[in-house]
Amino acid sequence: MEHLPVVVVGAGPAGLAAAAHLVERGLEPLVLEAGPVAGAAVAQWHHVRLFSAWSELVDPAAARLLESTGWQRPDPEVYPTGQQWAQLYLQPLAKALGERVRFNTQVTGVARRGRDRVVDAGRDSEPLTVHAGDERITARAVIDASGTWSTPNPLGGDGLPAAGEVAAAERITYRVPDLSDADVRARYAGKRIVVAGSGHSALTALVALGQLAEQVRGTKVVWLLRRGAVGNVFGGGDADQLPARGALGQLAQAHARAGYVDTVTGFRTAEVEQTADGLVLTSQDGHRLDPVDEVVVLTGFRPDLSWLSELRLELDATLQAPVALAPLIDPNVHSCGTVYPHGVKELSHPEPNVYLVGMKSYGRAPTFLAMTGYEQVRSVVAAIAGDRASAERVELVLPETGICGGAGVFDQPADDAGGGCCGTVGAQPVTLSVGAPN
Repeated sequence: MEHLPVVVVGAGPAGLAAAAHLVERGLEPLVLEAGPVAGAAVAQWHHVRLFSAWSELVDPAAARLLESTGWQRPDPEVYPTGQQWAQLYLQPLAKALGERVRFNTQVTGVARRGRDRVVDAGRDSEPLTVHAGDERITARAVIDASGTWSTPNPLGGDGLPAAGEVAAAERITYRVPDLSDADVRARYAGKRIVVAGSGHSALTALVALGQLAEQVRGTKVVWLLRRGAVGNVFGGGDADQLPARGALGQLAQAHARAGYVDTVTGFRTAEVEQTADGLVLTSQDGHRLDPVDEVVVLTGFRPDLSWLSELRLELDATLQAPVALAPLIDPNVHSCGTVYPHGVKELSHPEPNVYLVGMKSYGRAPTFLAMTGYEQVRSVVAAIAGDRASAERVELVLPETGICGGAGVFDQPADDAGGGCCGTVGAQPVTLSVGAPN
């Protein structure tokens, strides 16, 4: 199968880095991207500034390939927006890879050639078949770097859409609003807005909407947390080894202290009701919020595994991440930002030569860094090339968040949180910052 390409699904940061490593190893990649351009998902949060600087956003093999074309590396100390990351790095990288990258190509399935997942015979010797519409592409290996952007988690507290959530879709968004767009700004200015979620995307939205509330009278933000207390949701602050990430939490906290953000803890949404006065959200224990005009749902993402159904994947029952990786990233176990650098050993499956990398490898776990994805693909490509020594060698040290110690998803029961449902931040220090889902 050495003459066959390695198919990479997704032309985002991890997918294009994998292609660059494959080229450097003398292997032929074929990158299949559903969108019209490289970094199509990144382009959808183009207005958000990352909390990683350029020094942490450029893969080494990709840089070597780009530099051979005369590409100039951006200032390593600058924090780019999503738009800058796509335009100054991802799109030039795709151009350098040339015809190895195909756009507007939706992968609909992957299987072992001529065998469904039940058949044992030939799984070690037959190549893989990638289905892209009516086209069938034979591959020696498949690296799934398709990410999770297309499958955001719903508002409902049980992981499924709340009653009435789908019907109210016109007033609910699952992305950080781009308030530099006049139409988007008009949608939220002077309105009462719910932001649901506790990750960096939620903090970014709180900062943007908090600034809007400072500028436009009548704008009010209600922040819904499923956890029973605010706790360490604002992050490690000055102790975070990614300063912009720490600053994001501090800025969000400041907006809350200033009174522009009301915080409601222990609220797990069960129903969204459309009334004449706006949307009324009801929690699973019967608490009802006052009517709001808009809802911004930033409760994380989940992997789309539907088109991998004929492959033998070994995924953790909780996170839907590879079983060897899951204990390192499980938010129910720890909140410490240090994740042990990992590679092919943690990312392998019973199905030979199939790997989930990048954000998709984390399943439903949060806080993925580009550096993590670059180390993953370096190791995986080394393994495909037969260089096991390099594949199993750790070549990355990750920055710490500055917070550790068993926070979990629900770190404190609502009735032990000093106010439970519908409590406010009050004197709690609050910080928002301009960070990004990186």
